[in-house]
Amino acid sequence: MDGFARFDTAIGTCGVAWGPRGIRRVLLPPVAPRPGAEADPPEPVRRAIAAMTALLDGEPADLSDVALDDARLSPLQRDVYAVARAIPPGATLTYGEVARRIGRPGGAQAVGRALGANPFPIVVPCHRVVAAGGDGGFSAPGGVETKRRMLAIEGATLDLFAAS
Repeated sequence: MDGFARFDTAIGTCGVAWGPRGIRRVLLPPVAPRPGAEADPPEPVRRAIAAMTALLDGEPADLSDVALDDARLSPLQRDVYAVARAIPPGATLTYGEVARRIGRPGGAQAVGRALGANPFPIVVPCHRVVAAGGDGGFSAPGGVETKRRMLAIEGATLDLFAAS
C-alpha cells in the first residue's frame, strides 16, 4: 500500500510517503496540501511520524528502527546513511569523518553529494553532518537556516555555526 501524509512539527508541516517496503520519502517544510493524495498512515508510519515530531520538539526519540525503502539507493548512499543514522541527537560529524567511517578517506565530497540526495531527512539525520569549518550546505527547503534550527532543537553545540 502506497500513501502520503502531512504532519505538523515545531519547524512546520512535513510530509511522508511510504510503500510496502517502508518510508520512501520525508519532506521538510513547507509541504503544501495535496487534495485527494493523502492517506491514513499504517501503524509503522504513524510511529515514525510520532518519533519525528517528538525529535523536532526537542524530545528524545529513537528513529533507528524506522523501515526505509532503500531500493533506489546506491551502495554509497546506504553506507553514508547508516553512519548518519548512528549520530545521536545533539552530536555532529564532519563530511570527512563520515567518509573515513565508510572506508573512503578523502571522500568528503562524495559524502556531501549522497547526503544532498537524502530522501529521508530527519530519519536519516543529514543535518548532523557538517563541514569541517562550519555547517556547510543543506539542500532542504530553508537551506542552512533549517539545518541550524534542527541542530539547535537537538541541543547541538552551535559555536561552529556562527552566522557569517
